[in-house]
Amino acid sequence: MPLIEFTPNGIYVPKADVYIDPFKAVENALITHAHGDHARKGNINYLCHSQSVPILKRRIGHYQFQSAEYGEIVNINGVKFSFHPAGHVLGSAQIRIEHKGEIWVVSGDYKTEDDGILTPFEAIKCHTFITESTFGLPEFDWLPQEDIFSQINDWWQGNANENNCSIMYAYSLGKAQRILQYLNHQIGPVFVHGSIQNMNEAYREAGVLLKPTHKAGSDIDRKEFRKALIIAPPSADNSYWIKRFEPYVTGLASGWMSNGASKAWLKSDNGFALSDHADWKGLNKAVLETGAEKVLVTHGYINEFANHLNKMGIEAEAIPTQFDSNPT
Repeated sequence: MPLIEFTPNGIYVPKADVYIDPFKAVENALITHAHGDHARKGNINYLCHSQSVPILKRRIGHYQFQSAEYGEIVNINGVKFSFHPAGHVLGSAQIRIEHKGEIWVVSGDYKTEDDGILTPFEAIKCHTFITESTFGLPEFDWLPQEDIFSQINDWWQGNANENNCSIMYAYSLGKAQRILQYLNHQIGPVFVHGSIQNMNEAYREAGVLLKPTHKAGSDIDRKEFRKALIIAPPSADNSYWIKRFEPYVTGLASGWMSNGASKAWLKSDNGFALSDHADWKGLNKAVLETGAEKVLVTHGYINEFANHLNKMGIEAEAIPTQFDSNPT
């Protein structure tokens, strides 16, 4: 019996009868993190890192959650599981699986740059490493985050000088909180969309000391939005909700901004190449540091990154999933 199988329901560990980030509802699910393409409703039992629990409760509802801390071993029918920092969003984890001396690591999504908020990514030694490849091309090469946040603050200051509101589009979980922490709050007030405020509360419940925010609701005088920065999810673009902040200038924080894809994906006035995923250098560094004999590539540029690893002399295989081209 193989330690791990790839099934229509997702990654399956038959000896323990558990799935990792299952695509469909199952009895026992281990969750790497709380983004919607990894954590879904309908499973009977959930096991995740403790910091993911308040986020999952808000996102998928109240289920049977069991949690573990980083490095804590959970034994399920003789298979040892442990969660290790992925540095992607709060509570994100790589899952280490050990049985009879064989070790696999399922990375989920990960970011190798220490953002100063999350527990930093930790490379885990293993025989087989399952890696994402969302940005698995050489053209994806991130600047240090301090450079990006300097760009964002300069952009906001320029808009405020013109008495314009700044709208920053960012994912509600992870990216929004990261931006919030590194804004220069002396420039003006910071407001957030309700979905982001919900995630901010989950971060605070999990023990993260986020900077203060105000929900951008209809009860606030429109004059207060002048010189303000408002963080909103990309789905809010061109919505009735966003119109109340006119005149405004929009920005988008996404790794996809680094190759010009943003204008085709979302029309925004400005773009900032900020990602919660590893870039090309980060992916290569992570793979090498695991010392894995075999690498299975999922989520993204799977064929390109697997071919690259094979050329390096690392046995690699592309594993198709329903998210191979998902921009996250």
